[in-house]
Parts: sequence; structure tokens; C-alpha cells
Amino acid sequence: MKNTTKKIVVGAAVGAALVLAPVAASAHVGVDADGDAVAGGQATLTFGFNHGCDGSATTGLSIEMPDGLSGVHPIAGAGWAVDIERGGEAGRVSTVTFTAETPIPDAARGEAELLVGFADDAADALAFPVEQVCEDGAIAWSEVAADGEDPHDLDAPAPVLELTGPQDGEAGNAEMEHEDAAEHAPAEDDSASGGGGAVPLALSGVAVVVSLAALGTSIVRTRRRA
Repeated sequence: MKNTTKKIVVGAAVGAALVLAPVAASAHVGVDADGDAVAGGQATLTFGFNHGCDGSATTGLSIEMPDGLSGVHPIAGAGWAVDIERGGEAGRVSTVTFTAETPIPDAARGEAELLVGFADDAADALAFPVEQVCEDGAIAWSEVAADGEDPHDLDAPAPVLELTGPQDGEAGNAEMEHEDAAEHAPAEDDSASGGGGAVPLALSGVAVVVSLAALGTSIVRTRRRA
């Protein structure tokens, strides 16, 4: 992924939260999910920051959407005006830009939320390059650590979301299908397994009839001899 923020057009509503708070020790934009971020599932993502640009108030966030998302839906809320940019033949959401209705002071926390769906084949980690725009200047949080590189060594790391793995929905469906098949299995399957079904009972009945017939023949022969 390039270490530059790509501008994209996206239009939608996004939730924004502004909470007065001390500046965090690590000055960057982070991303958190409201639960497990699972391939094939969905989650609400919160992009948060506790600082401006070298003391300058924040006026907007422009978030680039990575590959591996099946849907993007900004959550409507007060505090932000939202633009959505789409790109590609399918019109996929490429960038969501939040513009603060009131600049967010350097000593305050700002948050913006997105509801996203993850593709079944999404990567284990998804990077969301963010451009933080301020009254004076801007910061492109777009660097992604290479294999073996410590993300803490980056000057302007992009927010990265770790996925926990694919959903086991297919396995669950297979289990359900197996249970349904077992419930509708024909009765002869039970008897074939030695479970004492209809075939042993039928054989027992035939044996009784044959025995009675033999006994009757024996009685008739005895009477004739007498």
C-alpha cells in the first residue's frame, strides 16, 4: 500500500463524538472495532484521535477504504458533515471524509464511526490511511509497516485493524444439513445397523409360521398311521 493518502469521493452520514480529554501519549489516529472483526462479518469501527496538528485544531478526517470490505456505511451523528467518494467500475466506496462543524481543539478527543462489512477473503489486517486536516496544516497517517518492521518505528502510521479470522458459518450450515439428513433417514438404515428394526421381526414371524406348519403335518401323519 502506498504511503500517501488517496482522495476519494464518498457521501454518507457518520457519527462523530467530541469529548474533552488530555492529549494521548501516542499522537496518531487509531481504529477500534466494537467487537470481533471477523472475515465475512461486520463491525462498527471508531476512528479516534486526541490531538491536532502541532497544536492546531482538527477540522476534518479523510479515511481511505482498503480492499477486503464488502460494504461501508457511515453512522449518522452530530458534529460532522460527511462526504463519500466512490471509485472503480462497481462504484465501491473508496474514501469517507468527515468535516467538523466546529474545529476540534488540540486538547480534545474526536471520534468518527463507520459500520463496515468484511469480505470472506479479507486479509488478516486492514490498513485505513487517514489524512487529518487542521486549521493550520495536515498530517497524512498513511505509513504501513513492512514485514518484520515495528509499527512503532513509523513516523505517521496508518490505523490498522486486526481481523480474528473467517466466520464458521459454512461449518455451521454443514452441521445443520447433517442433522437434517439424520432426522429424515429411512427406517431401513436403522435395521441395517443391527438396531432391531422391521427385518428381524419379519424373519421371526416366518420362523413361527414354518414351525406351526411342520407341527400340523406331523400330527396328520400320526393320525393316519393310527
